[in-house]
Amino acid sequence: MPKVSSVIVPYATYLRVYEPLAAFAEPERSHWARYARRPDRPSYQDELRRALADLAPTPPVLVPVHESEDAFVLDVDGVVCVCPWRTRLRGWQALEELSEELPPPVLDAVLPPFLRRQAAQDYERWLAENPDARPWIRTATWQVPISWFVLVTDEEREYDKGDSEDSPPVLRYRTPMVQARRRVARGLRALKEAMDEGPLIDGLVDVGRWLEEFHPRSLVELDYGGLVHAVPAGALEDDHSAADVAEGIAALRRGDGAAAGEAYARLVARWRSVRDLRSAN
Repeated sequence: MPKVSSVIVPYATYLRVYEPLAAFAEPERSHWARYARRPDRPSYQDELRRALADLAPTPPVLVPVHESEDAFVLDVDGVVCVCPWRTRLRGWQALEELSEELPPPVLDAVLPPFLRRQAAQDYERWLAENPDARPWIRTATWQVPISWFVLVTDEEREYDKGDSEDSPPVLRYRTPMVQARRRVARGLRALKEAMDEGPLIDGLVDVGRWLEEFHPRSLVELDYGGLVHAVPAGALEDDHSAADVAEGIAALRRGDGAAAGEAYARLVARWRSVRDLRSAN
């Protein structure tokens, strides 16, 4: 069985964009510049704890009343880049997605309908005033969407097996925005030449449009997040899904359908074992 950390972590993965300070208008640019200098910036786990704490009251707080003023911060070749949490916006979007994943009776039992209606109305009003709003973070549960792997390469893979419950495993990829966009374009060309349509094409088009919203000097991060707690250490260490996706696309580009199918089969088998845990007792 996989080892579970003492910290309760939902089995979610993340695609994040870190933008340079120059991408932000004032006064937000100055806010993030000051924020980046803080020694007590919250961590990934802190964001998660706050979200879980909001679900504890009765009734639960589905969406924060105020937008978060926190962000993740990276130094990218001497340039300070930030990834704003935008917890409130992501909460509204997650509620919309949840209604498509859970049967109505289950959804009503977990999240009362009157709270969901109120949240939907609040989101509609807010969106009318902020029509260009977009999150810097995308989330997926019990999987890493295949389209995300197209953005990165196996050479950009970072794996740390961790050495204690307070230092859990980390598996992530980081790549410059220009590289991510280039790989999306190349991947789409190969896929469209090999097939007319399909969910992979749709997903890649969607993520490509999202990436176009950000500064070209941004950094893109694919993080396995809490999913590392659901995968045995050996399987996690041997997970080279980005390499499988790249191999499959390269095979399509040269017209080798058999090799593309083999790469896809490896990918599906690996992730099916993870998705099966979702319904396990």
